[in-house]
Amino acid sequence: MKPRYPLFVRGDLDGFFGLFIDNLVQLLLIVQVCGLCGIGPGDSLLVEWILPGAAVSVLWGNLFYAWQARRLARREGRDDVTALPYGINTPSLIVYVVFVMIPVHEQTGSARQAWLMGLIACLGSGVIELAGSLVAERIRRHTPRAALLSTLAGIAITFIAMLFALQIFTRPLVAMLPLAVILLTYFARRRFAWRLPGGLVAVLLGTVIAWGLTALSAAWPGAPHWLGNGAMSTASLTRSLADGVELHAPRFAGTELWSVLSRPGEWVAYVSVIIPMGLFNVIGSLQNIESAEAGGDRYATAPSLAVNGVGTIAAALFGSCFPTTIYIGHPGWKGLGARTGYSTLNGLVVTLICLSGTVGLIASVVPIEAGVAIVLWIGVVITAQAFQATPRSQAAAVAIGLFPAIAAWGATLLSGSGGAFGLAAGRTLEEVLADGGSAQVSGYLIHGLLVMERGYIITCMVLAAIAACLIQRRLRAAAAWSLLGALAAVLGLTHAYQIDGNDVDYLFALASPDPDHHAFRAHGIAIGYGLFAACFVLLGRGATDDPGDPAPPEPE
Repeated sequence: MKPRYPLFVRGDLDGFFGLFIDNLVQLLLIVQVCGLCGIGPGDSLLVEWILPGAAVSVLWGNLFYAWQARRLARREGRDDVTALPYGINTPSLIVYVVFVMIPVHEQTGSARQAWLMGLIACLGSGVIELAGSLVAERIRRHTPRAALLSTLAGIAITFIAMLFALQIFTRPLVAMLPLAVILLTYFARRRFAWRLPGGLVAVLLGTVIAWGLTALSAAWPGAPHWLGNGAMSTASLTRSLADGVELHAPRFAGTELWSVLSRPGEWVAYVSVIIPMGLFNVIGSLQNIESAEAGGDRYATAPSLAVNGVGTIAAALFGSCFPTTIYIGHPGWKGLGARTGYSTLNGLVVTLICLSGTVGLIASVVPIEAGVAIVLWIGVVITAQAFQATPRSQAAAVAIGLFPAIAAWGATLLSGSGGAFGLAAGRTLEEVLADGGSAQVSGYLIHGLLVMERGYIITCMVLAAIAACLIQRRLRAAAAWSLLGALAAVLGLTHAYQIDGNDVDYLFALASPDPDHHAFRAHGIAIGYGLFAACFVLLGRGATDDPGDPAPPEPE
C-alpha cells in the first residue's frame, strides 16, 4: 500500500513562512529599486505591469514544482518528497537594475524606456535558461566550478551583500536587531518558540521598532535626530491606504517588447550583461537540482530547468523585468518538514499581493531594513559557497575571479558620484581621463577601474577559469579560456569603453566612437590574452613540474 501524501502538512507552514518572507523581501526590493529608475510605488508601470507579470511567473513555477514533487512521490511511493523552492532571482534583479535599467534611465530620462530594456534583459535571460536546459550538463562539464561560483560570489559580495550591509548600518535601530535574529537563526541554528521562522521574527521585530520610533518622534519633538532616522512615513501609509485595493489583471507586453527588439541598436550594448547572467542562472539552478538529489529527491534536469526558463520568459511577456529561479536551500526546507503545500501556498499568496497592488501598502508598513538581513544572508551564502563547493586547491582561482567585480563596484561608485571621490572639483571623469591613463582617485587608477568594470562578469569567469585550469595543470584548457578572453576584448564585450562626462558606456567592435568623447578599445588587452595562450602552450610544454608539488587535482 502506497503511503498517503496530503496536500498540506504542518511542515509546509514553516516552509511557507520562510519562502514567503524571501519572496516578500524581493517584492519590497522591487518597489525600492524601481524608484531608482523613475518608477515610483504608485506608478502604473509598477502596479499594472511589473507586479502582475511577476505574479504570473511566480505562480507558474510554484504550481509546477509542487505538481512535480507530487508526481515523484507517487512514482516512488514516498511521503517525504519536498518541492523545489522557487521565486524571483535576487542576483539578476540587482544586476539588471544596476547595469541595465538605471543606465538607460540616466541616459534617456525615461522610466518607460528603462522598463522596456528591463523586459529585454528578462526575456534574454529566460531564452538562455530554456535553451540551457538542453545543454546544461555539457556546460557544467566544460566550465570549472571555480569560474562559475567566483563570478557569482563577486556579484554577491559587492552588489548584494555590501549594498544591504550599508543599508543596515545606515538605519541601525531598525535593522540591526533583525540582523541579529538572522545570524542567530542561520549561524547558530537556533529555533524560536512555536517554530516561528527566523525570517518572520526578524521582519516583525524590525517593523515594531520602526513604528515605535515613529510614535516616539511624534510624541517627542526634541528627540535626537538618530532616533528619527528609524521612523516610518505616516504620509506614505496614508496615501497607500487611500489608494485602497485594486485588482490589476496581467497584461500581455508582447507589442511593447517587439517595439524594442526590432531596434537592436538600443539593446545590443547589454548583451554582455544578459548572456552571462542567463548562463549563471542555468548553472545555479542546475546546482540546486543536484542539491535536491543529494537530499533524496531526484528530479529530471531538463524539465526542471525548462520550466524555470519558461517562467522567466512569461515574466517578460507579461511586463516583469525580473527573472525567476530555482532557489538554493532545498535541504533546509526538507529539514523543516515541508513537502508541496508550502510551494503552492507561496505562489497563491504572492500572486494575490501582486495583483491587488498591495505591495506598496506593505512597503509603507514594513521597512525594507527589517528584511534586508535575509538578502544580506543570501549574499554571504553565495560568497561562502564559492569557496566551500570548490576544491580547496582552487581557492586561489575563486579569489582571482573576485577582482573584476570589486573593480566594477568601485567604478560604479565613482561614476555614480559624479566624480566626487577624490577628483578635482568641477572636473568630470572624461576630463580627468583625457589627461592620460595615470589619473588616480584615492590611489587607484581610474582607467584601470573602468577597464576591469566593462563586461566584468565575463572577465571574472575568464580569469577564474584560467587559474582553475592552471591549478589542474590543464594548460591547453587555460589557453582556450585565454583566447576566449581575447575574443571578448576584441569584440568590445569586455574592457573597451567610451565616456561622456561621467557616463561610461560600452564600445563594441562595430561601433564608431564619438570623436568628441574619450574612448578606449581593448586591443592591447586582447593581445595580452593571446600572449597568455602562447605562454601556456609553448612555454608550459617545455617546463617541468616542481618535484616537491603534489599531484595535480583531478578535473571536475
